[in-house]
Amino acid sequence: MTDFPERARAAAAAMRDVFPATPLAKNQHLSDLYGADIWLKREDLAPVRSYKMRGALNAMRKKPGTELFVCASAGNHAQGVAFMCRHFGTRGVIFMPVTTPQQKIQKTRMFGGDSIEIRMVGDYFDDCLKGAQAFCTEAGGVFLPPFDDEDVIEGQASVAAEIDEVLGRPDHIVVPVGGGGLSAGVLSYFGPEIAYTLVEPSGGACLRAALLAGEPVALPRVDTFADGAAVGRIGEATFARLRDVGLANTLTVPEDRLCTTILDMLNVEGIVLEPAGALSIDALKDLGQSIRGRTVVCITSGGNFDFERLPEVKERAQRFSGVKKYFILRLPQRPGALRDFLEILGPEDDVARFEYLKKSARNFGSVLIGIETSNARNFEVLFTKLDARGFVYQDITTDETLAQFLI
Repeated sequence: MTDFPERARAAAAAMRDVFPATPLAKNQHLSDLYGADIWLKREDLAPVRSYKMRGALNAMRKKPGTELFVCASAGNHAQGVAFMCRHFGTRGVIFMPVTTPQQKIQKTRMFGGDSIEIRMVGDYFDDCLKGAQAFCTEAGGVFLPPFDDEDVIEGQASVAAEIDEVLGRPDHIVVPVGGGGLSAGVLSYFGPEIAYTLVEPSGGACLRAALLAGEPVALPRVDTFADGAAVGRIGEATFARLRDVGLANTLTVPEDRLCTTILDMLNVEGIVLEPAGALSIDALKDLGQSIRGRTVVCITSGGNFDFERLPEVKERAQRFSGVKKYFILRLPQRPGALRDFLEILGPEDDVARFEYLKKSARNFGSVLIGIETSNARNFEVLFTKLDARGFVYQDITTDETLAQFLI
């Protein structure tokens, strides 16, 4: 049997009949920022704007003659399977949760065309997955997992084979982790001779949980903002390849900080990344001096970003950066009270939200107010003035419960 790197290179060679190798290019902006040679492996420029079609292609090419492939996915895996069903001319049934955004449904249908059928099942992914697996058993099809499968892992490892072909072995590779298919493939290809950082969103750190427990465990809660990496339990096959990676080589990054990286790459470099696709670049903020002078590859795993999400991304980035805050202000119910407050605002402070409910039976009313400013330090000045004038207020910017209802 050939070794894993050889199989990954064979998978990469098979892919050249379908799509060219994705670009691997040095990014000067990031290199200057961190004092290192930062290279981006642009999986966001793959035909389905993510690496997921690699695993689907490799798994499907190893099952010639299969008449039906089945998968469950609300995003990139669905699009990858759809694309490959059309390429191989085989039938595919793709199960998606009822809550899947229309944009993702339409893209999946566009990539698969007449080769696929989409079935909407369940409000949550677990219900959708059960429906897909039951149908697959009944119909006699082949189920294609998004990550927990050796052929899929081998296909994702073609990313590493392409890096090797262009750059050789870099000093350090930063890989986003969801279910672990990509990271397991990259680490199995390059082995322990180079440094790795495996990065997860804080609200979906299933690899870290598994490393702490010594086995895959289910997270009690998953934040789906970084949906391409928001996995509640890492795969058995992927964890078998990642169990020795060591906690020191993992990072978790907050979703709000991730938003600052998405905006930075969009505004400075013109690169559109989905939240999961920005994980590896965002991790550079934590690596800092440890990568100075080294050759580092960041895998940008996907660019399926719905621009309807841009206002939310901007909002979260501003809140993380400290240039936007929300607070509840107790305002005296008397003429001129609002003017007194507005006079306190500085020249760079802008009212972005204002909701006031006047209640005739009370001496004070509550105001929900949002303030944007150009520098986070401006809030220190504002709050000092509010305190000096005797205003009573509560900063609710980081109160997630209140934020869900009010912001």
